[in-house]
Amino acid sequence: MLHKTRGIVLRTTTYSESSVVVQVFTEKFGIQSYLINGVKKPKAKIPMNMLQPLHLLEMVVYHKQNIQIQRISEARLMPMFKTIPYDVIKNTVIQFLNEVLYKSIRQQHVDEHLFEYLYNAISWFDETEELSVNFHLSFLMKLTRFLGFAPRPQLRLDQKYFDLQDGNFTSLAPVHPYYTSDEEGKSLMLLLSTAFQKNNEIKFSNAYRRLLLDKILIYYQLHTASFGQVKSHQILEEVLS
Repeated sequence: MLHKTRGIVLRTTTYSESSVVVQVFTEKFGIQSYLINGVKKPKAKIPMNMLQPLHLLEMVVYHKQNIQIQRISEARLMPMFKTIPYDVIKNTVIQFLNEVLYKSIRQQHVDEHLFEYLYNAISWFDETEELSVNFHLSFLMKLTRFLGFAPRPQLRLDQKYFDLQDGNFTSLAPVHPYYTSDEEGKSLMLLLSTAFQKNNEIKFSNAYRRLLLDKILIYYQLHTASFGQVKSHQILEEVLS
Protein backbone atom coordinates (compact mmCIF):
# COMPACT_ATOMS: atom_id res chain seq x y z
CA MET A 1 0.00 0.00 0.00
CA LEU A 2 1.29 3.48 -0.91
CA HIS A 3 1.60 6.27 1.65
CA LYS A 4 2.71 9.89 1.50
CA THR A 5 5.11 11.04 4.20
CA ARG A 6 7.83 13.57 4.83
CA GLY A 7 11.27 12.31 5.76
CA ILE A 8 14.72 13.34 7.01
CA VAL A 9 17.69 11.43 5.61
CA LEU A 10 19.94 9.97 8.32
CA ARG A 11 22.33 7.52 6.67
CA THR A 12 22.96 5.96 3.27
CA THR A 13 24.75 2.61 2.88
CA THR A 14 25.90 0.98 -0.35
CA TYR A 15 23.89 -2.17 -1.10
CA SER A 16 25.22 -3.08 -4.55
CA GLU A 17 27.03 -1.41 -7.43
CA SER A 18 24.06 0.84 -8.22
CA SER A 19 21.79 0.46 -5.17
CA VAL A 20 21.74 1.83 -1.62
CA VAL A 21 19.83 1.37 1.60
CA VAL A 22 18.88 4.72 3.09
CA GLN A 23 17.67 5.22 6.65
CA VAL A 24 15.07 7.93 6.88
CA PHE A 25 13.31 9.38 9.92
CA THR A 26 9.78 9.62 8.56
CA GLU A 27 6.91 11.63 9.94
CA LYS A 28 4.44 8.79 9.55
CA PHE A 29 6.43 5.65 10.36
CA GLY A 30 9.44 6.72 12.45
CA ILE A 31 12.85 5.45 11.31
CA GLN A 32 12.63 3.25 8.24
CA SER A 33 15.17 1.64 5.89
CA TYR A 34 14.49 1.90 2.15
CA LEU A 35 16.18 0.04 -0.70
CA ILE A 36 16.66 2.29 -3.71
CA ASN A 37 17.93 0.88 -6.99
CA GLY A 38 19.87 2.68 -9.69
CA VAL A 39 20.77 5.77 -7.63
CA LYS A 40 24.20 6.05 -9.27
CA LYS A 41 22.92 5.93 -12.84
CA PRO A 42 22.91 9.19 -14.87
CA LYS A 43 19.13 9.34 -15.15
CA ALA A 44 18.27 7.93 -11.73
CA LYS A 45 14.72 8.56 -10.57
CA ILE A 46 16.07 9.15 -7.06
CA PRO A 47 19.73 10.28 -7.39
CA MET A 48 22.41 10.10 -4.70
CA ASN A 49 22.57 13.89 -4.25
CA MET A 50 19.01 13.70 -2.91
CA LEU A 51 20.11 11.33 -0.14
CA GLN A 52 22.69 13.48 1.63
CA PRO A 53 22.64 13.78 5.46
CA LEU A 54 19.57 15.60 6.86
CA HIS A 55 18.12 16.38 3.44
CA LEU A 56 14.37 16.89 3.74
CA LEU A 57 12.12 14.80 1.53
CA GLU A 58 8.53 14.39 0.47
CA MET A 59 8.04 10.72 -0.34
CA VAL A 60 5.53 8.21 -1.61
CA VAL A 61 6.47 4.90 -0.05
CA TYR A 62 5.38 1.30 0.12
CA HIS A 63 4.89 0.26 3.73
CA LYS A 64 4.38 -3.26 5.02
CA GLN A 65 4.32 -4.19 8.69
CA ASN A 66 7.20 -6.31 10.03
CA ILE A 67 9.35 -5.74 6.93
CA GLN A 68 12.87 -4.52 7.69
CA ILE A 69 13.59 -2.89 4.33
CA GLN A 70 10.84 -0.96 2.55
CA ARG A 71 10.62 0.61 -0.93
CA ILE A 72 10.20 4.18 -2.15
CA SER A 73 7.97 4.89 -5.13
CA GLU A 74 8.66 8.63 -5.41
CA ALA A 75 10.79 11.21 -3.61
CA ARG A 76 11.61 14.88 -4.02
CA LEU A 77 13.52 17.45 -2.01
CA MET A 78 11.10 19.64 -0.07
CA PRO A 79 12.29 22.21 0.59
CA MET A 80 15.29 22.14 -1.73
CA PHE A 81 18.29 23.46 0.21
CA LYS A 82 19.58 26.87 -0.84
CA THR A 83 22.78 27.09 1.21
CA ILE A 84 23.70 23.91 3.12
CA PRO A 85 25.20 21.96 0.18
CA TYR A 86 27.26 24.97 -0.96
CA ASP A 87 28.43 26.50 2.33
CA VAL A 88 31.41 24.67 3.87
CA ILE A 89 30.62 25.75 7.44
CA LYS A 90 26.90 24.96 7.25
CA ASN A 91 27.61 21.62 5.59
CA THR A 92 30.10 20.70 8.32
CA VAL A 93 27.56 21.63 11.02
CA ILE A 94 24.95 19.43 9.33
CA GLN A 95 27.38 16.49 9.09
CA PHE A 96 28.08 16.81 12.82
CA LEU A 97 24.41 17.11 13.82
CA ASN A 98 23.58 14.16 11.61
CA GLU A 99 26.09 11.98 13.48
CA VAL A 100 24.65 12.99 16.86
CA LEU A 101 21.08 12.45 15.67
CA TYR A 102 21.88 9.04 14.23
CA LYS A 103 23.36 7.96 17.55
CA SER A 104 20.47 9.47 19.55
CA ILE A 105 17.35 8.27 17.70
CA ARG A 106 18.36 4.84 16.35
CA GLN A 107 15.28 3.10 17.78
CA GLN A 108 12.95 6.07 17.38
CA HIS A 109 9.34 5.21 16.66
CA VAL A 110 6.74 7.63 15.34
CA ASP A 111 7.21 10.99 17.05
CA GLU A 112 5.53 13.86 15.23
CA HIS A 113 6.74 16.49 17.70
CA LEU A 114 10.39 15.45 17.31
CA PHE A 115 10.00 15.27 13.55
CA GLU A 116 8.48 18.75 13.39
CA TYR A 117 11.29 20.18 15.53
CA LEU A 118 14.00 18.65 13.33
CA TYR A 119 12.30 19.59 10.07
CA ASN A 120 11.74 23.22 11.09
CA ALA A 121 15.19 23.66 12.67
CA ILE A 122 17.02 22.30 9.62
CA SER A 123 14.87 24.40 7.28
CA TRP A 124 15.61 27.54 9.30
CA PHE A 125 19.34 26.85 9.30
CA ASP A 126 19.34 26.52 5.53
CA GLU A 127 17.28 29.66 4.97
CA THR A 128 19.10 32.00 7.36
CA GLU A 129 21.64 34.21 5.61
CA GLU A 130 23.61 35.15 8.72
CA LEU A 131 25.91 32.39 9.96
CA SER A 132 24.72 31.19 13.37
CA VAL A 133 27.87 30.00 15.16
CA ASN A 134 25.82 28.85 18.17
CA PHE A 135 23.24 26.92 16.14
CA HIS A 136 24.68 23.45 16.80
CA LEU A 137 24.83 24.09 20.55
CA SER A 138 21.29 25.47 20.68
CA PHE A 139 20.01 22.68 18.43
CA LEU A 140 21.39 19.95 20.70
CA MET A 141 20.16 21.58 23.90
CA LYS A 142 16.64 21.99 22.49
CA LEU A 143 16.73 18.42 21.19
CA THR A 144 17.02 17.12 24.78
CA ARG A 145 13.39 18.17 25.33
CA PHE A 146 12.24 15.66 22.73
CA LEU A 147 14.61 12.90 23.81
CA GLY A 148 13.43 12.98 27.41
CA PHE A 149 16.45 14.36 29.27
CA ALA A 150 16.05 18.13 29.17
CA PRO A 151 17.91 19.87 32.04
CA ARG A 152 15.79 20.91 34.99
CA PRO A 153 16.10 24.64 35.74
CA GLN A 154 18.05 26.22 38.58
CA LEU A 155 15.66 26.74 41.53
CA ARG A 156 17.91 28.57 44.00
CA LEU A 157 20.86 30.95 43.71
CA ASP A 158 23.07 28.64 45.77
CA GLN A 159 22.68 25.85 43.20
CA LYS A 160 25.93 26.60 41.38
CA TYR A 161 26.69 23.22 39.85
CA PHE A 162 24.89 21.57 36.96
CA ASP A 163 24.99 17.79 37.42
CA LEU A 164 25.30 16.30 33.94
CA GLN A 165 24.48 12.84 35.25
CA ASP A 166 21.23 13.79 37.02
CA GLY A 167 20.31 16.72 34.77
CA ASN A 168 19.71 19.24 37.55
CA PHE A 169 21.43 22.02 39.50
CA THR A 170 22.87 21.35 42.95
CA SER A 171 24.36 23.46 45.73
CA LEU A 172 27.22 21.01 46.35
CA ALA A 173 29.64 19.66 43.77
CA PRO A 174 28.70 16.08 42.83
CA VAL A 175 31.06 13.30 43.92
CA HIS A 176 31.50 12.24 40.26
CA PRO A 177 33.33 14.33 37.61
CA TYR A 178 30.33 14.93 35.35
CA TYR A 179 29.23 18.45 36.20
CA THR A 180 29.69 22.05 35.09
CA SER A 181 30.48 25.33 36.77
CA ASP A 182 27.75 27.85 37.52
CA GLU A 183 28.61 29.90 34.42
CA GLU A 184 28.67 26.87 32.13
CA GLY A 185 25.36 25.58 33.49
CA LYS A 186 23.68 28.95 32.96
CA SER A 187 25.09 29.09 29.42
CA LEU A 188 23.55 25.70 28.62
CA MET A 189 20.18 26.86 29.93
CA LEU A 190 20.47 30.06 27.89
CA LEU A 191 21.06 28.02 24.74
CA LEU A 192 18.05 25.88 25.64
CA SER A 193 15.70 28.85 26.04
CA THR A 194 16.90 31.22 23.29
CA ALA A 195 15.18 31.08 19.90
CA PHE A 196 17.36 30.25 16.91
CA GLN A 197 16.70 33.71 15.51
CA LYS A 198 18.45 35.28 18.51
CA ASN A 199 21.35 32.83 18.82
CA ASN A 200 23.91 35.35 17.59
CA GLU A 201 23.02 37.68 20.46
CA ILE A 202 24.74 35.13 22.72
CA LYS A 203 28.43 36.00 22.68
CA PHE A 204 30.85 33.15 23.39
CA SER A 205 34.54 32.91 22.57
CA ASN A 206 35.61 30.04 20.33
CA ALA A 207 37.34 28.34 23.25
CA TYR A 208 34.27 28.62 25.48
CA ARG A 209 32.04 27.35 22.68
CA ARG A 210 34.25 24.27 22.34
CA LEU A 211 34.08 23.73 26.10
CA LEU A 212 30.28 23.87 26.06
CA LEU A 213 30.14 21.43 23.16
CA ASP A 214 32.31 18.96 25.09
CA LYS A 215 29.93 19.25 28.08
CA ILE A 216 26.87 18.73 25.85
CA LEU A 217 28.38 15.63 24.27
CA ILE A 218 29.15 14.20 27.72
CA TYR A 219 25.54 14.93 28.67
CA TYR A 220 24.33 12.97 25.62
CA GLN A 221 26.69 10.09 26.40
CA LEU A 222 25.34 9.86 29.94
CA HIS A 223 21.69 9.85 28.85
CA THR A 224 21.75 7.91 25.56
CA ALA A 225 22.38 4.17 25.47
CA SER A 226 25.29 3.10 23.22
CA PHE A 227 25.97 6.70 22.21
CA GLY A 228 29.73 6.23 21.98
CA GLN A 229 32.19 8.80 20.68
CA VAL A 230 31.31 11.50 18.16
CA LYS A 231 34.04 11.74 15.54
CA SER A 232 32.95 14.74 13.49
CA HIS A 233 33.01 17.38 16.23
CA GLN A 234 36.78 17.87 15.90
CA ILE A 235 36.35 18.80 12.24
CA LEU A 236 33.49 21.11 13.24
CA GLU A 237 35.66 22.85 15.84
CA GLU A 238 38.39 23.44 13.27
CA VAL A 239 35.94 24.93 10.77
CA LEU A 240 34.29 27.20 13.36
CA SER A 241 37.53 28.41 14.94
